[in-house]
Amino acid sequence: MVDDPLRARVREIVERVLREQNIVVAEAHARAAAECSDPLTIAIGADHGGFDLKGVLIQALTAREYRVLDCGTFSPDPVDYPDIAYAVAKLVSDGAAWRGIILDGAGIGSGMVANKVPGVRAANCNDVKMAHNAREHNDANVLTLGAKMVDAHTALEIVRIFLTTECTEARHKKRVAKIMDVERRYLRK
Repeated sequence: MVDDPLRARVREIVERVLREQNIVVAEAHARAAAECSDPLTIAIGADHGGFDLKGVLIQALTAREYRVLDCGTFSPDPVDYPDIAYAVAKLVSDGAAWRGIILDGAGIGSGMVANKVPGVRAANCNDVKMAHNAREHNDANVLTLGAKMVDAHTALEIVRIFLTTECTEARHKKRVAKIMDVERRYLRK
């Protein structure tokens, strides 16, 4: 057909523009997340498995004067964790929240979802050492917790460590930049 080369050229241009837009969007998300205007704003969400623990964490966070953006769920009725994880991750990615906390049964599935959102570095931390490492070495900006894996006291300590530990070492920051570079390379495809 005569218009087959034309269609191929149009498809090539459209694909190039979409790739370029994805790169711009990813860079904007990363900048927004890094520049959240309120370092006391925490997005939090839980599926039905983490509903009770979410209430405990919200109470502790507000007592410490954090501003909490509750992304649900708002009852113990079953919900799909990907919806909640995405809502929290999106707020962090967009810069509306400084950090995010997501709770589900194990914390694994929510971490997988959150890490699909540009600019998010989610870490599943079910002990204090993991939380410290996730922040200090990887500059994680979203914490996922397994409500069936930790008790409330341990969860509170993990959250405290996650919110108060900084990534300051140049060697760690260099590695985090490489993590983000992988994301940018992937979004270019």
